[in-house]
Amino acid sequence: MNENLQDRHAAKSICFGCGPANEKGLRIKSRPDGEAVVAEWRAEPHHLAFEGSINGGILGTLLDCHSNWAAAHHLMKQGDLDHPPCTVTAEFHIKFFRPTPAAEPVCLRSRLVEISTDRARIETTIESGGRVTAEGGGLFVAVREGHPAYHRW
Repeated sequence: MNENLQDRHAAKSICFGCGPANEKGLRIKSRPDGEAVVAEWRAEPHHLAFEGSINGGILGTLLDCHSNWAAAHHLMKQGDLDHPPCTVTAEFHIKFFRPTPAAEPVCLRSRLVEISTDRARIETTIESGGRVTAEGGGLFVAVREGHPAYHRW
């Protein structure tokens, strides 16, 4: 599958981090790559914390949304579903190692750590300029009917 997960399964999503329909959002484009889920994203001047470096909150959003899509993808594969379940963040963490340069694209790479029928634990790295600048991830849970995020995509 060359098409990214967001455009394929959530074209009308307004999520700030990953929603294709949010013109002011980050519009992350996550795609399966073997056992990993990867994305490449490029910062714009209004995403900076200081000259040349991406804001930590923007990096957190990239990690959260991309990890969430990695979880949804793995739950979809595990359940042999044609559409990913709608997942939300139940737990999230991030660790910054160094400033993330804005001059080059940011590469996100997620891996599955643990999975059950309705939740997945994901770890994700952010790389820029050939170096890992941050890592994070968390626990992402498929929601049921009645939850405000149910069928958001």
